[in-house]
Amino acid sequence: MLNRIELLQLIEHNARISNKDLAVMLNVSEDEIAAELEACKKENLILGYNTMINWEQTEKETVTALIEVRITPQRNQGFDKIASQFYRYPQVSSCYLMSGGFDLMLIIEDSTLREVAQFVAEKIAPLEGVLSTSTHFILKKYKSNGTLYEQKQVDHREAVIL
Repeated sequence: MLNRIELLQLIEHNARISNKDLAVMLNVSEDEIAAELEACKKENLILGYNTMINWEQTEKETVTALIEVRITPQRNQGFDKIASQFYRYPQVSSCYLMSGGFDLMLIIEDSTLREVAQFVAEKIAPLEGVLSTSTHFILKKYKSNGTLYEQKQVDHREAVIL
């Protein structure tokens, strides 16, 4: 019997695992894997496949910022209406409803600090219902979505002294 959770956990960490390898790992047929993956797509469990790129290793300049936004929820719509205004912008890579000192967390990606600042000043802060924003810039990524950005090579050989 195919365990859907195990299948999803495997492909979450490596979406490039072949159906053949998944079938071996889960002790089922390739046809069962293919059918289950298709069912998960139809049920909106699998929303897409992403490639993680370490942009710091390329010539492309990118800036990532975390924007904390305090808002006034709207009657009969809560936070959803304002959140939908934010996540439609291409600069917004993620949008989360949060608990704590602020309501929404936006993750913004753009090419310069100035463009991020301009985006916040012109598109986020002036919206009706926005009470305040706080911007934090990511200086260096160590780990994201379970993937380490820098893997240090460790020499496990033992020293031999003659």
